[in-house]
Amino acid sequence: MKKIIFIVVMTIANYAIEAQIKTPQMSPRSVLTQVVGLTDVEINYSRPSARGRAVIGDLVPFGKLWRTGANENTTISFSDDVIIDGKTLPKGKYAIYTTPKAESWEVIFYSKTDNWGNPSSWDESKVVMKTNVKSETLDRNIESFTIGISNLDTNSASLELSWEKTLVAVKFEVPTQKNTIASIEKVLSGPSAGDYFSSAQYFFQSNGDIAKARSYIDKALEMNTDKPFYYYRLKSLIQAKQGDKKGAIETAKLSLAAAEIAKNQDYIKMNKDSIEAWSKK
Repeated sequence: MKKIIFIVVMTIANYAIEAQIKTPQMSPRSVLTQVVGLTDVEINYSRPSARGRAVIGDLVPFGKLWRTGANENTTISFSDDVIIDGKTLPKGKYAIYTTPKAESWEVIFYSKTDNWGNPSSWDESKVVMKTNVKSETLDRNIESFTIGISNLDTNSASLELSWEKTLVAVKFEVPTQKNTIASIEKVLSGPSAGDYFSSAQYFFQSNGDIAKARSYIDKALEMNTDKPFYYYRLKSLIQAKQGDKKGAIETAKLSLAAAEIAKNQDYIKMNKDSIEAWSKK
């Protein structure tokens, strides 16, 4: 019996030791984040190394679809629409695939990003954009596959793929001027209905100046033509806190009606409970 227990304990101990062992990945994962103008760009990819092998045209053959890295999909995400080769690539996350050729590469932005390597079944409808880019020959050797963003200015940058002595650069343009003008106009036009709602919510929840909370929620309702049920709900709570139970009930009824249209059961119940409670006082 003791021998059996000893064997079981040693087996568990050996398993625990093995479970703690860490070894380096052959193609380590890399994450690159970069702001271009006002646009956020993020790249996730695995970086295989040459390790003495011939790469472009051999390990990565010409004329065949390549995963553009190793392991899981290489992905890129843009926080805004970008322009590539005169065409618009909508904001979002894409898998990057490439078809290398001797003098140029086809770079493909694919909407399905959860593949391991190339898709088992290629779906052309998920190809959001293709572009052809001339390849360049470097005067130095790149041991590990590298994706970078270079040639930055406020309106554009280049997505660079490099390995061995080959470099491919895809220029993309970002809507910096459009975003900047929108930001300026938003600030100069003053607070939005949402800003007033958030301010009213803060003063109410923090037991701050309840009069300010009331003025802010009134302004929020005045500016928002949709009159959301949660705006009315907050106003009713503020009114009740001010001691205006009659006004709170009237506002809660507006919130209830809007919540019923939206079929929001939580707000329907909260308003009904509040109307009943305030009616008794």
